[in-house]
Amino acid sequence: MSSTATQITPEIVAEHGLSPEEYDRVLKAIGREPNLTELGIFSVMWSEHCSYKSSKIHLMKLPTTGPQVICGPGENAGVVDIGDGQAAIFKMESHNHPSYIEPYQGAATGVGGILRDVFTMGARPIANMNALRFGRPDHPKMRHLISGVVRGIGGYGNCVGVPTVGGEVNFHPAYDGNILVNAMTVGIADTDKIFYSAASGVGNSIVYVGSKTGRDGIHGATMASADFGDDADAKRPTVQVGDPFTEKLLIEACLELMASDAIVAIQDMGAAGLTSSSVEMASKGGVGLLLNMDAVPQRETGMTAYEMMLSESQERMLMVLKPGREAFAEAIFHKWELDFAIIGEVTDSGRMVLVHHGETVCDIPLAPLADDAPLYDRPSMPMDDYKAWSGVKPLGDIPESTDIGADLLKLMGSPDIASRRWIWEQYDHMVGADTVQRPGGDAAVVRVHGSNKGIAISTDCTPRYCYADPYEGGKQAIAECYRNLSAVGATPLAVTNCLNFANPQRPEIMAQLTGCLDGMGDACRALDFPIVSGNVSLYNESKATGGGSAILPTPAIGGIGLLADVDAMATVAFKNEGEQVWLLGGSADHLGQSIWLREICQREDGTPPSVDLAAERKAGELIQKAVAQGLVTAVHDVSDGGPLVALTEMSLASGIGADVNPDWTKPITPQMFGENQGRYLVTVADPGDYRLIELAESAGLSIRAFALTGGDTICIGDCGGGQIFGSVSLTDLRAAHEGFFPKLMDSEL
Repeated sequence: MSSTATQITPEIVAEHGLSPEEYDRVLKAIGREPNLTELGIFSVMWSEHCSYKSSKIHLMKLPTTGPQVICGPGENAGVVDIGDGQAAIFKMESHNHPSYIEPYQGAATGVGGILRDVFTMGARPIANMNALRFGRPDHPKMRHLISGVVRGIGGYGNCVGVPTVGGEVNFHPAYDGNILVNAMTVGIADTDKIFYSAASGVGNSIVYVGSKTGRDGIHGATMASADFGDDADAKRPTVQVGDPFTEKLLIEACLELMASDAIVAIQDMGAAGLTSSSVEMASKGGVGLLLNMDAVPQRETGMTAYEMMLSESQERMLMVLKPGREAFAEAIFHKWELDFAIIGEVTDSGRMVLVHHGETVCDIPLAPLADDAPLYDRPSMPMDDYKAWSGVKPLGDIPESTDIGADLLKLMGSPDIASRRWIWEQYDHMVGADTVQRPGGDAAVVRVHGSNKGIAISTDCTPRYCYADPYEGGKQAIAECYRNLSAVGATPLAVTNCLNFANPQRPEIMAQLTGCLDGMGDACRALDFPIVSGNVSLYNESKATGGGSAILPTPAIGGIGLLADVDAMATVAFKNEGEQVWLLGGSADHLGQSIWLREICQREDGTPPSVDLAAERKAGELIQKAVAQGLVTAVHDVSDGGPLVALTEMSLASGIGADVNPDWTKPITPQMFGENQGRYLVTVADPGDYRLIELAESAGLSIRAFALTGGDTICIGDCGGGQIFGSVSLTDLRAAHEGFFPKLMDSEL
């Protein structure tokens, strides 16, 4: 039965993810009952994944402008000025549901999709990052998921020739049934060669380039807009299949064409494929379009217009070309052995018209698809009620550690702190020869090719904080990203994000979403760190057997900063013995929601540490200045695990131990493992050099001597023969730190 003849029933409407009320809106929008192709087009454009219908009104509250911002949210990626006539173009997106169902292809095509978002705007991609969340390490499916995701990211990024330079990984039972795979790409373009997606010019050709269209990925956007039931594995056909070698050809062909004057508009085919790309181009330009579906390159026989419009086959782009430039463009794409087809033209109708086998199979107004999608202000639980619902217990009494050294050893081998070397060694992080800070530091740094400028990149979020207090957790995610960029000496420029939450129709989940966004917005304003692009991924929960329910609220943040001179960049490794380690910033020592409390006491209690945004900015600016002036030899931000874990990471990066001098007037455990915000460990070559202290005092920031580098142990206390609270050799710490992932993955998958 053809798509134009299929009777639309309530069951078919429900299968397409539309509520009865939304279907009524479709009927009013087009003035009649849609056929199956038209219904499919409305279903994907009005899906949560494409329309942001549950989050859009809240996203509008975020700060998105600044003197450095060239293009904020609304295009394929955000664009910021980096000087010298150049711009950084970057974005982060999710591929969560596909990666749980088919981890290799789900993660691989997530990388491919975010690459296209960046190079479609005229940028050559220079770096990939990722933010991954997995469930319990001992969950029966987790090793399979970890292995597939890591291989998928590496398999695609390595082959396409863009370095994967860093990221983050967390574990928590809340992700047992719904892992998170967020991918980020950064590219560089000339400011006078940035390309946008608004179609224009009645009669101009609409051109399809790249790979052929198949049946893979149909309903991918719809699947990403619903939670998992017991039939998660049955959704495997909705996962796209990627080809990084074709993507590499597509990058080169597009950039070659972009060097000319042939392109009017360009858009990648991401979620919802040909539907979303064509609708977005036409609606942004205020025009109509006529597409001949017979001309769409197809790799399978007998494809319907419905299948072609909803397919999410990878490595495809849509363009509007200037009149008379078709042959010129075709020659470029054929040179790169890619498909090129003129599949339609721009019209002044304001409608999407599709013709297949001589029959008009779709004729609907474009405005309702893009501009009149449902917007919901969903009920949100008041924050006091949310905190009661969350079940987070007050911190209560905290016992002193009986052995700081033993606790440190356990933390260094724990899932959230252990070395990620097993992961990043599977990624080519040096391809292109411009990576100047490799994985393992606070932020990756990639040289802007042909210059001495560097782009620093970090991904950050602490989901357990966001669960316990969404507002403070949202603030902290932005602040930690700002801190990581500052720690290498970069000036933070702007943020992208991937907002991963569960079912927005639950008031407690909307409380998480709105609380995190409020915190993020306040932090961005206070730090002059605007959000220029992003993605929302909702319905991340699972009812499947063995899975938990909702994920932790996870507003993953990807930030970039600018280093004027990469030769002045700071790293975390100690440089020499006998250097003074200073603890800058912060005041009280906070153990609520800390890794120490969870791993040592098996408790997830208390409030997260609060973020003093004014102090955060002062500390960041001080560190940026100290790095630029060469006052410090090493810098590391204090985050998960507190100062003692941060110090140990600096020691392991260098092979140089340290003697830690605690404040003998205060309890030792919170000093060592408290996770107060706004803090850095920094080293100076000469313990008698007090210039850093003078800068801190003039900024009103606390600073104290924390440790002295030397030896081959981490010793806490009076290490010259007096009382000590613990001492662990770097050999044992390295074995624990490096051993977690190899031990976890060293078995049959």
